[in-house]
Amino acid sequence: TLANIKFTNYLVKLVIKNQMRNILIIGAGRSSSSLIKYLLDKSEKENLHITVGDISIEDAIHKLENHPNSTSIRLDVFNEKERVKAIKKADIVISMLPASLHIEVAKDCITYKKNMVTASYISNEMEALDSKVKENGLVFMNEIGVDPGIDHMSAMQVIDSINAKGGKMLLFESFTGGLVAPESDTNLWNYKFTWNPRNVVTAGQGGAAMFIQEGTYKYIPYHKLFRRTEFLTINGSGKFEAYANRDSLKYRSIYGLEQIPTMYRGTIRKVGFSRAWNTFIQLGMTDDTYTIEDSENMSYRDFTNLFLAYSPTDSVELKLRSYLKIDQDDIMWEKLIELDIFNPTKIIGLKNATPAQVLQKILSDKWTLEEDDKDMIIMHHKFGYELKGKKHQIESSLVVLGENQTYTAMAKTVGLPVAIAALKILNKEIKTHGVQRPITKEVYTPILKELEEFGVVFEEKEVPYLGYNPESVAG
Repeated sequence: TLANIKFTNYLVKLVIKNQMRNILIIGAGRSSSSLIKYLLDKSEKENLHITVGDISIEDAIHKLENHPNSTSIRLDVFNEKERVKAIKKADIVISMLPASLHIEVAKDCITYKKNMVTASYISNEMEALDSKVKENGLVFMNEIGVDPGIDHMSAMQVIDSINAKGGKMLLFESFTGGLVAPESDTNLWNYKFTWNPRNVVTAGQGGAAMFIQEGTYKYIPYHKLFRRTEFLTINGSGKFEAYANRDSLKYRSIYGLEQIPTMYRGTIRKVGFSRAWNTFIQLGMTDDTYTIEDSENMSYRDFTNLFLAYSPTDSVELKLRSYLKIDQDDIMWEKLIELDIFNPTKIIGLKNATPAQVLQKILSDKWTLEEDDKDMIIMHHKFGYELKGKKHQIESSLVVLGENQTYTAMAKTVGLPVAIAALKILNKEIKTHGVQRPITKEVYTPILKELEEFGVVFEEKEVPYLGYNPESVAG
């Protein structure tokens, strides 16, 4: 009968579903769109069932688009019962949570013997799990997004090839930036938020930037960071600047370059951004260590005036220009005006906010991507080495443009390496156990090759050896 046929088909589908390999993705934020699409597109061929858990089940449902090989669940990572139930059902777990929230997921993955993948930096807490991960025969792949992630893989591929030829590394510089695409670059700052705005506002805080150049250690304190920038011209995409990342020195041991004379990692922005951003640092607007009284009722103008000396006669504008020595016809002044920081009617509306939180609110008014805006990821490496008495330099560059607000360049370059790594771990193509990052040939060779199919392609060229060029540094 028709009823028996329908019931039989239901049982067949149920058996097939139970035989499928379940990938649990925790977190359905913006960076997960390309990750989820990749795995759904592979689900039939690879016999996958994709479960997406998020505190907002609506976000999970939206990302899965009713795909037959998927399930959306509400998952509060702080709810141990919900978390454990979801992890026990998985064959591998991908955590797209903020970095600080990975650790409880990781401990459950050890308990229930599940491999795990994250795009985040390896924390001290995660590193401490290494022996237990190895004891249980598990792979915990971290730092497999864009930066960290694609930067590691693309760098190690070139470094290993230089070492294989017998070359001696003299210089390694690496720069990455999440920017707005040229056609969507519509403000004087040449910048819009393409990732977590809070991380942009607090970038560089927590200690001096540390690196080594020509065998000399260098330290840039936070209040000077955005006035010591390096200029870059990348792949016909224009001129850029970069400020130093917090700790470049630790990558000497990670990349096996303990004796290298020059090691520098930086963040890319369009030229002029850093000088203008420095005004906020000098004012104190990026401070995140204290809260402001009655912040919710303040206007943007009141907030700006907090950081300026009292005057019964001078305007807020005049005091700021005088304090920072900005001429009225300076483009810096136009950039500040554009942000509306002197508006007396716009209200902050954030209770007990820190200066950094208020600044983030102000910037979000102007720097949020519009519906039709596209983002852009740029990465640029410099490799200097000596071979048979001759010095060489290689430059390797990547430019990726976003498609739309769902499949952004950020989502592509973060999510695709995560997805590819997870599937290769599941298929036992990546099988070295432990807490790790993608710096071995076993990992980076197949992943970089597959990324090329999605337009994530590095252009390499050999250039005259320049070493460290002091003229490239501003400020």
